Amino acid sequence: MQKKPWKKFLSTTVTVLATAYVLFAAAIYVKQDSMIFQGSTLPADHQFQFDLPFEERTIAVDGAELSAIRFMQEDPLGLIFFLHGNGGNVESWSSGADYYQRVNYDMFMFDYRGYGKSTGSNLSQAQLHDDVRQAWDSIAPLYAGKPIIIYGRSLGAAMAAELATHVDAEKVILVSPFTSMVAMAKIQFPLLPMSLVRYPLKTFEIIGKIKAPVILVHGDRDSLIPITESKALLDLTNGNSKLLVIDGAGHGDIHHFKSYLDGLTAELPGIAF
Repeated sequence: MQKKPWKKFLSTTVTVLATAYVLFAAAIYVKQDSMIFQGSTLPADHQFQFDLPFEERTIAVDGAELSAIRFMQEDPLGLIFFLHGNGGNVESWSSGADYYQRVNYDMFMFDYRGYGKSTGSNLSQAQLHDDVRQAWDSIAPLYAGKPIIIYGRSLGAAMAAELATHVDAEKVILVSPFTSMVAMAKIQFPLLPMSLVRYPLKTFEIIGKIKAPVILVHGDRDSLIPITESKALLDLTNGNSKLLVIDGAGHGDIHHFKSYLDGLTAELPGIAF
């Protein structure tokens, strides 16, 4: 018996929609690395030029080399271990390095694989965390006896939180953090299965394990990562934490606000503020 025209149309429509959904989900799974890690590359012979004293460092990791910059003071109070966001590279993220000179702190920052002059590419979340730990091990011993602040911004905040569960730091500053990459994926792709996310970065599961004080900083007009993400994380900390809300700040401009700089300065040990 031949199918009625409307039943045949319905069956065909469902098949087309299901196929399109599967293909879209597959594309998201395959391309999520380029969606998450949007770094800018630099030639291997690129010469960094900054107006501040600095040194270029190279960190050997499994199958790659990471490019790093350390901005140095004559007699620094301590070190800011800076984990940057998902775009740009150490050169573009160093635009505010003069702030650390004003507060007399050294600042160390490195590029993830495939960013700047760093070689290789990210293969897994575990590899990403391991690279961060090796970067820490390459610089932290030089500051024995001085405070080291772990600072992470946006994507870098997830790595900063994970690192802080394994090492001793004076404080942990998380700027514009998210509870997890799964939460961010739900905002962008609410109908897709979250099992597709290969970098879940579940900060909400680990933030309570951080022993150091956690300072959460978030703009109240952040349309990319809502401030509710920081509020949720605050409730999960060990209690020795606070949330600094930057009125009027979005996601990419938060560092331009005086209240952000003043708030950051107030959290750095050794500074009369």
